[in-house]
Amino acid sequence: MTVLVVGASGATGRLLMRQLLNRGLSVKVVVRSPDSLHEDIRNHPKLSVIHASVLDLSDSDMTQLVNGCNAVASCLGHNISFKGLFGHPRMLVSDATRRLCNAIKANSPERPVRFVLMNTTGNSNRDIPERVSFAQKLVIWLLRALLPPHMDNEQAADFLRTKIGQNDKDIEWVAVRPDSLIDEGDVSEYELCASPTRSPIFNAGVTSRINVGHFMAVLITDVDTWNKWKGQMPVIYNKASG
Repeated sequence: MTVLVVGASGATGRLLMRQLLNRGLSVKVVVRSPDSLHEDIRNHPKLSVIHASVLDLSDSDMTQLVNGCNAVASCLGHNISFKGLFGHPRMLVSDATRRLCNAIKANSPERPVRFVLMNTTGNSNRDIPERVSFAQKLVIWLLRALLPPHMDNEQAADFLRTKIGQNDKDIEWVAVRPDSLIDEGDVSEYELCASPTRSPIFNAGVTSRINVGHFMAVLITDVDTWNKWKGQMPVIYNKASG
């Protein structure tokens, strides 16, 4: 099994990459600099490294990149800095999601490719009723208006929901929604919910990045877990945060 990971040099992407390699999978990653990968993993025999910015790839290069991949995972995100929040590319996550999906479809794979997107609890799943207070709706509206990364995350998930949908012959998808991200050294117990059980604005839980990486790896490799969550936007919380 071969998996493409974009955003592999990020705080969560590198943990997902390790999870997949530890399971014996072949992994492709796209990174702007090889130095962004830890030295102990840079020369892993099952790791293929493409030195590029994912949005700088041409359509033909993107099509070749995803060719032969059974799954694609996106851990792309914006740096928490002025340039990261307001600079270009403003629509990094949604543009990459759209172009990667178009590339998958251009290859007409024999079996559907699994697309796993790291998203956020601040983004509602509008395929199902999710209870959101007026105060939270107001804050989310302000975030959407003032912070491009929030709109970017919304548009990425909306592309999967509305353009790929539930019955695409080439792509199946899951958008994973962690709450406030923290760093922990080891995988711990976590819970999965179809919708948030607490307000991400006024009563946020926590989710360790390593748990997000673990769940994304399980989605990619375990048929039963995939069948349970495909076409959905599961929320992941650390058990201790409840």
